[in-house]
Amino acid sequence: MTNLKTNLNTDIQALYEEHAKAVYRFALYLSGNHADADDITSETFVRAWTAPNEIHLETVKGYLFAIARNLYLQGLRKSVRHTSINDEDGGEAEEMLPTLEASPYQQAAAKEELQRVLANLQTLSEIDRAALLMRASDEMPYEEIARALSLSLSATKVKVHRARLALDAIRKKER
Repeated sequence: MTNLKTNLNTDIQALYEEHAKAVYRFALYLSGNHADADDITSETFVRAWTAPNEIHLETVKGYLFAIARNLYLQGLRKSVRHTSINDEDGGEAEEMLPTLEASPYQQAAAKEELQRVLANLQTLSEIDRAALLMRASDEMPYEEIARALSLSLSATKVKVHRARLALDAIRKKER
């Protein structure tokens, strides 16, 4: 394990530039809401920068994801309802779509697919969603995911596997 505290305090700007997109994507997939993802991302870096203790995860990304997940869970505890994706968020999804000369049809199809994926992710439990996202979109090792989520290695592997099966079943139902 490395002492990442020194690295975080010395160059927070470089840390932000390197990891902000991944943290935002993780927060968006957890929350399903662009505004919440923005807030979680900002607060994640503030907390990393002001953390009084040593960091006990092997990578900065794992540490940042653990902070983001904890912030998301705090937000859930504060609100009485679970945030879901709705039509109001649709306009914001465009910023995530590729704009490399795609036709309007391709852009609309990509936007629709993104909204479908976000909605399907919301059907998973929070911990299954977090484990799957860390593994699938950020290619984190199972050992690091297990530490970030405070799970055993075998439980982490089972959660990722079951989440994949659940999303596959949803996709098959949609066809």
